Amino acid sequence: MSYLVLARKWRPQSFEDLVGQEHVSQTLANAIRTGRVHHAFLFTGARGVGKTSAARIFAKALNCETGITPTPCNECPSCLEITAGQGIDVFEIDGASNTGVDDIRDLRENIRYLPSRSRYKIFIIDEVHMLSINAFNALLKTLEEPPDHAKFIFATTEPHKIPVTILSRCQRFDFRKIALPRVMARLREIVDAEKIRISDRSLALVARRGEGSMRDSLSTLDQVIAFCGEEVADGDVQGLLGMVDRRLLLDVVEAVQERDSRRALEAVRRVDDLGHSFRQFCQELVELYRSVILCKVLAAPGEVLQVVGEELADLQRLAKSAELDDLQRAQTVLMKAETELVGSSFPRLTVEMALVRLANLPPTRDVASLVRKLEDLERRLAGTGALPTVAETRSPRPVPVAQEEFVPPKKPEAPAPSAAGDGGWLGLVTQVRSRRPMIASLLEHGSLLKHELPQLEIGFPSGSFHLEQIRDVETLAVLTENASEYFAQPVTIRIVPIDAKGGQAPPSLLEERKAQESDRKKRLREDALAHPMVQKAVAIFEGEIRDVRPIDKGFV
Repeated sequence: MSYLVLARKWRPQSFEDLVGQEHVSQTLANAIRTGRVHHAFLFTGARGVGKTSAARIFAKALNCETGITPTPCNECPSCLEITAGQGIDVFEIDGASNTGVDDIRDLRENIRYLPSRSRYKIFIIDEVHMLSINAFNALLKTLEEPPDHAKFIFATTEPHKIPVTILSRCQRFDFRKIALPRVMARLREIVDAEKIRISDRSLALVARRGEGSMRDSLSTLDQVIAFCGEEVADGDVQGLLGMVDRRLLLDVVEAVQERDSRRALEAVRRVDDLGHSFRQFCQELVELYRSVILCKVLAAPGEVLQVVGEELADLQRLAKSAELDDLQRAQTVLMKAETELVGSSFPRLTVEMALVRLANLPPTRDVASLVRKLEDLERRLAGTGALPTVAETRSPRPVPVAQEEFVPPKKPEAPAPSAAGDGGWLGLVTQVRSRRPMIASLLEHGSLLKHELPQLEIGFPSGSFHLEQIRDVETLAVLTENASEYFAQPVTIRIVPIDAKGGQAPPSLLEERKAQESDRKKRLREDALAHPMVQKAVAIFEGEIRDVRPIDKGFV
């Protein structure tokens, strides 16, 4: 006789056997008891959580020879045929293989006839989202007005791919992932019945590999039994599944918390010697840090983490001995390292450097102290006219400022032009800006070539837009009038192309201003990079200075 895998041998045969889906079982059972059975159902959820099994149980409940009942007998010919997948009036259709409109037309032809010997013709379509749009359209009319003897049960892992017109005609049941303790309890029942000796620790590894899927967990258990036989050792399970020993992961977290780089690197060596994937190791470390963080913030984390006993005690111990900010920072560093491992040619080095960095990072309390010092320095440099820092906006108490605080010098204002034009070229441009801003903006691009009253000679780059605009008769007349008024005597203005003069022309006002700004930024950056507190912050955060901005407008 051929071997029957555990997932088929221990498939649920009644609503009571559906582990973790009590909300579905109770609703379907109540519908049967009250006679309020809909004609179309949609079962959605992750793989291996019981959708098709629930469909078969529901079919047996409707067609059991003892009568319509929420507890089918599983002994009559109808129940036995459905259990074996050979029911005459129960049609299990693979939506992935029967996607065309012709397949649905055949179904519509079949549905017209009464069942051969059962109460209902039941159509179970698995992976229904694989049907084509034309197939869904062909099915729509049948779902809208089905015959009394027909029932439809659709199963899918991707309900968002089903047209809303189909969804609106079905009763939808969402199957949940099964909690780890429930999976472990079911696996324990099965291994005891199969006379397999295996520890709870190994069962937890098997259940965790299933990720909430009972079928995947049973398939993994089949693999473990095939490898180990009736006596299963913990080490064999870890080696077979490629999972890192939980104790090794806990050692790494403890080493990081104790700032012990040697111990952390020793753990990496053991991972390499055991042949584990460094990416898998990093992923499990990230998951472990998540568990520790949840233990830190939740009063009863057992239900959320789905761990119990000694493992939960270890997680709570680690959470108690660390700061929340430190745990979150470590998780962030490991998540970044995990993404780098995808294309890394040196995976061991990547993991080692991430753990060494974590083991040598100062506690967040030290970093917070440094931030406060930086904010104090910011306030002192800003003087009384500076905007409040983040710390000031959060605290209602006034922040004291040292008596010998630095008061930045005020930026010298442009000289106010006198009636005799003592302000020179800059004064003339300032006066024109107050009256004709557009003309002043043109003058800023020009260079004063000759200032020998009553003559002014202004140069502009040859062929430039500003040269053409300033030569305009009306513009030149307005400029001449303003210059005559400014210098208190008639003035003649000559506009020339700069290249016509030859040699190097003096810089324009705009070029002078840009040079001053560049020099200011250079001095500001040099001062910031040379400050010891900034250097310490860069070292702690392993960062780089990308931009330096003044916090006072009086800095020159």
